[in-house]
Amino acid sequence: MIPWQQRLSTGTESIQDEVIGWYRQTPHGKAYVPDMIWGTLQTEAYATVILRQVVEFLGVPDDVPAGVAKRMERQQVLYDGEHHYDVILGEQALYTNVGGPEVMHGQMERLLRDSDLPSLRLGVVPATAEVAVHPMPGFNIHGERAHYELVSAGVDITAPEELALHEKAFSALRDAASYEDAARELITKSLSFWRSR
Repeated sequence: MIPWQQRLSTGTESIQDEVIGWYRQTPHGKAYVPDMIWGTLQTEAYATVILRQVVEFLGVPDDVPAGVAKRMERQQVLYDGEHHYDVILGEQALYTNVGGPEVMHGQMERLLRDSDLPSLRLGVVPATAEVAVHPMPGFNIHGERAHYELVSAGVDITAPEELALHEKAFSALRDAASYEDAARELITKSLSFWRSR
């Protein structure tokens, strides 16, 4: 486990480039993100706020525009016809205030626009949904690796038996999530909330 401050010692661009590699090498990825928007669906404005927070919190070199450009480049996997992503957001992700109402309004519009992409299966776990697994931090599954981002470092899980548990947890979250029209209804409700602010 390498601390973020060491991994980001030259700024945010290099780590974003590394993540692009993970995504390009994973034809079918999975992500559970309970309280923010999955990075590959973030608008430029939303990503700018997130990476600005990272730079300021960790005190690493400020290359936010370059890091954001790489995060936007990573989104090409949604449109290349070669990748598919199963993404589950917690309903809280639609309301966690990142950058204020204007940024959030634009982000909700982006989710609605991209929710029908052939490369994406987007689910939202309603706040009141009963889930057959205890609440847990968000994680991504890239092939034979489950990845967590903690406050101080990123953690990769590679042991087969642990990966199997992550797949089981993801399946339980999928069972609790709303999809298609029901997911869009939750996103539209949050869009109305941010529009009224």
